[in-house]
Amino acid sequence: MSHSTTLKEEAPLVFSLKPHPLLDPLTAGLDAQQGYLETRQFPDGESYLRVCSTVENRPCIVVADLSHPDEKYLPLMFLLETLRELGAAQVGLIAPYLSYMRQDCRFAEGEAVTSRIFAPSLSRHIDWLVTVDPHLHRYHALEEIYTVPCRVVQGAPALAEWLTTKHHLLLVGPDSESEQWVSRIAGLSQHPYVIGEKHRFGDRHVEVILPDIESCRDRTAVIIDDVISSGQTILQCVQALQSRGINKIQCAAVHGIFADDSDKALIVAGLSQLVTTNTIPHPTNAIDITPQLLPAVMALLQLKESTG
Repeated sequence: MSHSTTLKEEAPLVFSLKPHPLLDPLTAGLDAQQGYLETRQFPDGESYLRVCSTVENRPCIVVADLSHPDEKYLPLMFLLETLRELGAAQVGLIAPYLSYMRQDCRFAEGEAVTSRIFAPSLSRHIDWLVTVDPHLHRYHALEEIYTVPCRVVQGAPALAEWLTTKHHLLLVGPDSESEQWVSRIAGLSQHPYVIGEKHRFGDRHVEVILPDIESCRDRTAVIIDDVISSGQTILQCVQALQSRGINKIQCAAVHGIFADDSDKALIVAGLSQLVTTNTIPHPTNAIDITPQLLPAVMALLQLKESTG
């Protein structure tokens, strides 16, 4: 795809290497304009990239979900650096899902602490970063490893707004790590909640134990999580609910990775509805995170303008 266009000088340009459900609403919400690229792969697998919009002295924003990052990082780096070389006034990155956050320490001798390698590498190519609910476990803030201004957007308000349209629910957090934000979502949406106890035996082997929920058997259970990756945690939660006599079960999550077609397995297991925000493109995207992203992006655009 190749486009050339004359764009008003002051409007930001928003680029995406791949189609993304956030591209159009973010472009509209920022009163920006879409930037155009030409991309393809050479026969040897190397990437070709051409920026087809005039970017000199223009703020440029790249939208890139970084799930499955190994295949996406080089093309993204080529785009970010090309925008800078072509004279963009600033290059910001909206990474709704931010990869390489979980390996935040050396659990076994010789392991690569990939979060501490990836973050400085990405920082070199951008002026600022916005993301949604990154895995901040041992880190208290992204700035501990990223060297550019960062804004973390919470997905909880978007999930809560969706949940306020539903009635007679029981919100279920699969483990103690989820309690803080599940309790917040419950407070915002005015639904009761319970928190399970999760035992992890490996990347794809977990067990979830629920407290007494006998009084809630007539409610629809909605499992709440931040990331669905292998889907094992949600699957075990579904089975735990079914063992307690609850068969009306739904699930809402911020990020849906759904490795190995786990979304289909969850529906087969008994979920009547599976919903995610549009951070990672997927058919389950029913909740738009744009309203939460816009204030953070606008603040960083203005911060860069004021600091030069």
